[in-house]
Amino acid sequence: MRKLIAAINMTLDGSCDHTAGIPDDEIHQHYADLLSNADTILYGRITYQLMEYWRPLLENPRPTAGPTESFRRGSSGRASDEKSMNDFAIAIDKIPKIVFSRTLKNVDWESATLANRDIEEEVLDLKQSRDRGSKDILVGSRSLIIQLMKLNLIDEYQLCIHPVIAGTGLPLFENIKDRTVLKLIKTKTFSGGAVILYYEPTNEKTTNR
Repeated sequence: MRKLIAAINMTLDGSCDHTAGIPDDEIHQHYADLLSNADTILYGRITYQLMEYWRPLLENPRPTAGPTESFRRGSSGRASDEKSMNDFAIAIDKIPKIVFSRTLKNVDWESATLANRDIEEEVLDLKQSRDRGSKDILVGSRSLIIQLMKLNLIDEYQLCIHPVIAGTGLPLFENIKDRTVLKLIKTKTFSGGAVILYYEPTNEKTTNR
């Protein structure tokens, strides 16, 4: 069965705003490699529309200022170099994307499709399918991670903690009623100060009263 990985950026105070972090070239390359080694990524509407920012870089592969400038600046405050950004843009364009939305009627990104089933049915089918080989499935939206966590369908968490206190934003594990114990399997540290914590769920789960 294929593995479902929840991969998301967070600040030290738990904000999951993708624009609050300060990824550098190493982080862009890390996520480019992660996408290249996966087969499918699941997005909600907000994160999908944020990722559409990268589409123009395929036609004009130069770092340019934009509404997500803080998302792509390194710890030095300088825009990331072209190679890491271009690699990420190519990887995010290539990977098949399934978008879960109640408001979007269509998506025009060639590699994206709107989900036409509920998330549990869609993910169970993806995990069991052998049509796409054995590559991992990624989920990169906070709202979907919460839903899939409640359904016990996440096999691994990759939480990238940025050395930033945002002071605002939505927490990742909002409205989670169960106490869940995770097992740390490895860590990865970046020169800019960000750390990825890799966790697997254990069978220890209790409902808080």
